[in-house]
Amino acid sequence: MLRTNQNARIPLPAGLYHGVLRTSLYTFAGAVANAPHAAPPMTTTEFSIQRAYATDRSTTLRWVLSHVRQNRLLIGGVFFGAFSNAALAAVVPILSGIAFQAVISNATPNYTAVAWAAALVAASQILRGGLQLVRNASAETIGQRLERDARDELYGSLLGKSMTFHNLRSVGDTMARATNDVREVNLMLNPGINLVVGSANFLLMPLLVAPAIHWQLAAVPAAFLIAYVLALWQYLGQLRPVSADVRESFGALNSRLAEAIEGIETVKAAAQEPAEVQRFQLLARAYRNNFVRQGRIEARYIPLLLLGLANAAGFTHALALANAGSIGLGDVIAYLGLLTLYGFPVFVSLYAYSQVSLGLASAERILELIRAESELDENSGGYCEPMRGSVTFEHAGFGYAAGSRTLQDINLHVEPGQTVAIVGQTGAGKTTLVKLINRIYDASGGRVLVDGVPVRDWKLADLRRQISIIEQDLFLFSRSIAENIAFGMPDATAQQVEEAARAAQAHDFIVAFADGYQTMIGERGVTLSGGQRQRLAIARAFLTRPRILILDDSTSAIDSATEDQIQRAIRDVARQQTTFLITHRLSQIRLADVIVVLRQGCIAAAGQHADLLRNSETYRSIFARYEAGGA
Repeated sequence: MLRTNQNARIPLPAGLYHGVLRTSLYTFAGAVANAPHAAPPMTTTEFSIQRAYATDRSTTLRWVLSHVRQNRLLIGGVFFGAFSNAALAAVVPILSGIAFQAVISNATPNYTAVAWAAALVAASQILRGGLQLVRNASAETIGQRLERDARDELYGSLLGKSMTFHNLRSVGDTMARATNDVREVNLMLNPGINLVVGSANFLLMPLLVAPAIHWQLAAVPAAFLIAYVLALWQYLGQLRPVSADVRESFGALNSRLAEAIEGIETVKAAAQEPAEVQRFQLLARAYRNNFVRQGRIEARYIPLLLLGLANAAGFTHALALANAGSIGLGDVIAYLGLLTLYGFPVFVSLYAYSQVSLGLASAERILELIRAESELDENSGGYCEPMRGSVTFEHAGFGYAAGSRTLQDINLHVEPGQTVAIVGQTGAGKTTLVKLINRIYDASGGRVLVDGVPVRDWKLADLRRQISIIEQDLFLFSRSIAENIAFGMPDATAQQVEEAARAAQAHDFIVAFADGYQTMIGERGVTLSGGQRQRLAIARAFLTRPRILILDDSTSAIDSATEDQIQRAIRDVARQQTTFLITHRLSQIRLADVIVVLRQGCIAAAGQHADLLRNSETYRSIFARYEAGGA
């Protein structure tokens, strides 16, 4: 980017233009100079998008630049527009000085010269306006593309993260980074960097033009430039940690808001609105206090003082030279006009560098999510044959955190087409066990095999595409009923969707709605009853015809008569699929080919219902408890 300006046909004293422009562009890099260098780009992800170009994630600044440099033509437009804007702005005081001198130098004012000066001023400013349009349009386009590409990269990265990552991450903070922080990165470029580049060119103009009037007049611009860069460096060093705190406090505020809204029913049921308001006020106060700290730093912005001193010193110096006869009064007017150009970079940089600092803090927060390591890899070149449905656990173990053991030494073999019921007390590890099959969680010890192939060797997408899990706490999207049923098979026909709904005993209540299968439902299916949501989830699973079906207490909200109908449908397709049932319904447990009893993360017993009643005390206690509960 600097090469564009070096090619400009203007004599630059000792490469000064290059040095000052580089300093102005990269001064904000000092805001992240003390931040720890990032680890190399992560190599594991559950899902990846083929991007048109690779990004450098080693540091925040390099990540931003790797996005920006894809727009080389637009970058040229920004730099050319910024330089021409400053150069044409410098034309005005020079022509004004010439016009003033033409009026006072002779007994009869030379109005022709004044008219020519006025015409040139008008022409130069019209041209300047056109070039400014090019510059601002280029900067705005780059900023919008940066926001789009950064958001796409972040979204793809979040989809590729493991469930462990998402379980430990606040949804509100993630949303703050994916929305507000990404927007701040756009604003960092435009108007932030756009104004930084423009102000850098304005800083150079008095230094370049003043020597043409008198060589001594370069002293004040040179001194101001040095003092300005040093003051700016100190200013950004103070601003960097505060900007980071502002973004962090916003993330915490957004996280609390999202949590309160998501749990609004619990808040209202416990009448805890005042307590939630108090918690939110504490976070809002912290966010406000960080902004106040930022304002105090901006209030001590030294370049404003330097501007006044430069104007006073420059005026005094020019008058002294005029009094000595070295320059004329027109030259004094021109020189003072040149010094007024410093007003633009001084006043603009108070906002521009603050915006850049906030943008870099936001980019760091975005990159932190992107660089976060994922435990699982999509294994795009892995095994991807049609699944038969056999499942084997060989000394499998799992812990949610280092040193913990939710499951340990699990040994189990399930043949294709078998139905396995998994029972156990709350916290025994039932749900965790079945989620090792499709690698929602990855076994931390031993192996899990599907069709004799370790699940780590499967292509992750093909493994999961052939396995369906229906949970009690299921998720439905804010889309039509038909789209929710066809979520795992978007190209399904209307007839296929209806057949799946009929099998799940959902067709009757769907057609009772005014819009039938096109009825829009709220997020998580809040407009439906619990039983209706579960039947839609079962219909979704039936439509995809998985080779392995996992039902995790998925009929708990369904009445017994409807459950019997669904169970018959499940049995009808069970010949072609392996089924895992996590349930407390004895009607389902008794019909299983194998019953696995889990106790404290271990298999306490396995077998058929009658055998377990005779031989397993743990199973008898569970059975007695279910019978006592009327199951």
